[in-house]
Amino acid sequence: MNTPPQNRHRTAPVRVGHVVIGGDAPVVVQSMTNTDTADAIRTAAQVAELHRAGSELVRITVNTEEAAAAVPEIRARLEAMGLDVPLVGDFHFNGHRLLDKHPACAEALAKLRINPGNVGRGAKRDEQFARMIEFACRYDKAVRIGVNWGSLDQALLARLLDENAKSPAPKELEDVTREALIASALESAARAETLGLGHDRIVLSCKVSGVQELIRVYTDLAARCDYPLHLGLTEAGMGIKGIVASTAALAVLLQQGIGDTIRVSLTPEPGAPRTQEVLVAQEILQSLGLRSFVPGVVACPGCGRTSSDFFQVLARDVQNFLRARMPEWRTRHPGVENMTVAVMGCVVNGPGESKHANIGISLPGTGEVPVAPVYEDGEKTVTLKGEHIAHEFTALIEAYVERHYGRS
Repeated sequence: MNTPPQNRHRTAPVRVGHVVIGGDAPVVVQSMTNTDTADAIRTAAQVAELHRAGSELVRITVNTEEAAAAVPEIRARLEAMGLDVPLVGDFHFNGHRLLDKHPACAEALAKLRINPGNVGRGAKRDEQFARMIEFACRYDKAVRIGVNWGSLDQALLARLLDENAKSPAPKELEDVTREALIASALESAARAETLGLGHDRIVLSCKVSGVQELIRVYTDLAARCDYPLHLGLTEAGMGIKGIVASTAALAVLLQQGIGDTIRVSLTPEPGAPRTQEVLVAQEILQSLGLRSFVPGVVACPGCGRTSSDFFQVLARDVQNFLRARMPEWRTRHPGVENMTVAVMGCVVNGPGESKHANIGISLPGTGEVPVAPVYEDGEKTVTLKGEHIAHEFTALIEAYVERHYGRS
């Protein structure tokens, strides 16, 4: 069993709709749509898909008047589906104008995301930042002040570089840039508070695309504030690279107790579902023992004893079966997400791992007797054989859940 970190960085709780970020609340999973927000039908459908996959907050781009006008309809469509998912509006450059013309957009959102680096340029920056905070105060919305490596406030960076050049012991450029990221977040948060936004309405993020740099930035940021922190690489990448990079960065920080909400910013494979980033985020939290979302499947990697791919197919099918059943099980059988299921491929570790799981099956390897003993809570209960092992095993899992997990 995983032992979660005991010393979580203490942060002030922020309520976003019905979801709480920070404080004693569990780490929240969020994601972002990649549809054109002006297309309310497609955007609502993707928000619903992400939410059903486990995204507790969903961010949508609000970049045009058409997008801003569509947000209330998106909210209404979700409510018609019976989905209470808080929406986060992602604003850059023109958010103050959009919210001024479309106040219903602000009302429909649960949180605003503001990037201090591009909320405005030059003399307009402070005014436009103040306008965004004014809307947040008026409609009682939480705000994520999201600093980004790729759009850092250049005036702030120039100021720190100038101060560094005059220092008797100047720092390296990467150290000054890291300080600029953190200073941008903290100074913007302080200004938001002076403008009337409550301390308990602010979430911070300082995103970069490098693993080691992300760890350094958030370690420093966590030591200097008690705002809830949103974690994520700003551009994780595609496929295995993106999954590994996100896991490497977020796992280190989460294990240190840093981070209150996470997003895995994967570049989706062409045609792949957007929900993959949600599943990866859940797996990171579940692997660290921080949260449980779906029963865990223990399966061996295979070797020369398992020349057939039968156990691989069964492991995949069992994992898909568990995820497919979770929407119903989650409401009818609380606690089932903590269950473990073993699908093992031969006699070497099969019986032992199956005994350690709540329910497990040890399939016959190459040359072994063609029978598959099933264990429940350490005791062998039945031996399966023949062509219908997969169907019979999933039926046994269903029966186990019915017997062992209470109904709500």
